[in-house]
Amino acid sequence: MMMELGAFSVSLAVKDIAASKTFYEKLGFTTMGGDQAQGWLILKNGSTVIGLFQGMFDKNILTFNPGWDQNAQNMDEFTDVRKIQSQLQAQGITLIKAADEASSGPAHIVLEDPDGNQIMLDQHR
Repeated sequence: MMMELGAFSVSLAVKDIAASKTFYEKLGFTTMGGDQAQGWLILKNGSTVIGLFQGMFDKNILTFNPGWDQNAQNMDEFTDVRKIQSQLQAQGITLIKAADEASSGPAHIVLEDPDGNQIMLDQHR
C-alpha cells in the first residue's frame, strides 16, 4: 500500500540558529521561510529542504507535510493526516502524539522508528 506523506524535510534542533544559517548558506542553502527572531527557518537547496529550530525540540526530526509539495505549495489532492494516522494505527504503530480524529484542517502526529528517530507528519491545511 502506497502512503502519500507529502513534502519531506529534516527538522534540525540547533543550538545557535544564526551560526547554523550561516553554515548551511555556505553549502548552498537559501532561506525560503520562517522567522529567525522566533527561532525557526526553512532553507532549501534544489529539492532538499531543511528546517532549523532553536529551542523548540531536543532531537532532529524527519518531517513530512501532507498537502504540500517540495516548494511548500498546496497540492490539489492529498491524504489527510488523520487518514494516515488511522492507517498507521491499523498496522500497530504507536503514536507519541495523535491528531484529533474528529477535527479537520491543520494537525500533526508524531511517531518514532525502532531506533528512536522521531517522525512528524505536520499538515498545515
